[in-house]
Amino acid sequence: MSLRPYVLAEATWKDVNAMPCEVAVLPWGATEAHNYHLPYGTDVIETEAVSIEASRLAWDRGARVVVLPTIPFGVQTGQSDIDLCLNMMPSTQAAVLRDIVNTLRGQSVRKLVIINGHGGNDFKQMIRELQPPHSKGATANRTAPLLVTMNWWQVVDPRTYFAEPGDHAGELETSVMLHVAPSLVRPLSEAGEGRERRHRIAALRERWAWTPRPWTRVSADTGIGDPRAATAEKGAAYFSAVTEKIAGFLVELAAADPDDLYE
Repeated sequence: MSLRPYVLAEATWKDVNAMPCEVAVLPWGATEAHNYHLPYGTDVIETEAVSIEASRLAWDRGARVVVLPTIPFGVQTGQSDIDLCLNMMPSTQAAVLRDIVNTLRGQSVRKLVIINGHGGNDFKQMIRELQPPHSKGATANRTAPLLVTMNWWQVVDPRTYFAEPGDHAGELETSVMLHVAPSLVRPLSEAGEGRERRHRIAALRERWAWTPRPWTRVSADTGIGDPRAATAEKGAAYFSAVTEKIAGFLVELAAADPDDLYE
């Protein structure tokens, strides 16, 4: 047996063949600048860590969950002028997701959970197109997996743990990185202040209207949110709360019949 049979990249065919999977977890991150103190792979590192730990907790409770390899590219259309921010268009993401869903179609995996780690990614409309109707009349599509998406940083209210969580490379993300990958975090004395330039238009400033943000016009250091209050202890507490809550969901989902989800 693999030491972590719930991590597909580490599992063998013997592992997979011996324990059919009830839920597949797909971490989806991005590769982009994160202020001066966090690496470009922050979204990938954090999302993979959250996915694996939540799946470990669920596995220990009897849920047969497997974490698929993390997809490291996200939507970066607002960061196209920042060197090596690697963009994957939503249409390309939709094609990638469609291929994964079609691969799982007809296999033993009946549920797929996307754990998203990047604010520019949005899978809801893709799922609306890919999700078959789970009803008694949907026999032709019944072998396709149930699709679920979540943003891991929204699972638990961050303001319980952070005075100013920040929107990007701020106190929340920096604290989590100090917990899961401290060797990759530069000294916080090197970090920019993460000041966001405010919209002149009230509706956009208040965020009840939306338009993409051209990132270098919004932030001088690519961060939004002051990271200097971040600590590994805060990150550990938040990470534990998030992964525990996701694990509970995975256990419940693993036991559920995707054709009978409503009371």
